[in-house]
Amino acid sequence: MISRFNYLIFVFILFSCTEEFIPKPKGFNKIDLPQHQYQKLEKKHPFVFDYSIYAKVLKDSSWMSEPHWIDIYYPDYKCNIQITYKDFQVKNKIFDELINDAHKLTNKHNIRAYAIDEISAKTPKGYHVTMFELSGEVPSQFQFYVTDSAKHFLRGALYFRTAIKNDSLAPVIEYMKADAKQLINSIEFVQ
Repeated sequence: MISRFNYLIFVFILFSCTEEFIPKPKGFNKIDLPQHQYQKLEKKHPFVFDYSIYAKVLKDSSWMSEPHWIDIYYPDYKCNIQITYKDFQVKNKIFDELINDAHKLTNKHNIRAYAIDEISAKTPKGYHVTMFELSGEVPSQFQFYVTDSAKHFLRGALYFRTAIKNDSLAPVIEYMKADAKQLINSIEFVQ
């Protein structure tokens, strides 16, 4: 004979099995981004531009760095905009070679990129700029170069130093692209 307790357990199990399980959607952390505010880069380089007040300007510490290579580092987001500069008149560099190198460096991301959109334009100062927007799980989502076609060539690349997926970083990526575009639009070659 079934005891009352066993009967209650049997009824509980019977009714608990009829409910459908509905999975909850994935959640993402909320990322609060500050308003864009900019300051001018100090004039110790052959270029000046606006960069974020939330970033630090660091000298490029790689073994192959040159005097005017810098990183615009965002400590809160573990990302940076790497800036390389070439004075191709002094170094006898061929202008076409610099442009080809910029395209080769961008195309190295083809392995993981879904798409690379290339946009050419002029800055307010009349310099030529080419921007590359990369889609997919790539370490660099935005790259560009700016040149006066006579002497100065500046290349930039946005890099995140984190293993977080790009879809989670989407608001930060868009924020950094806006900062990079401000840098591009405010650039001025000074020597």
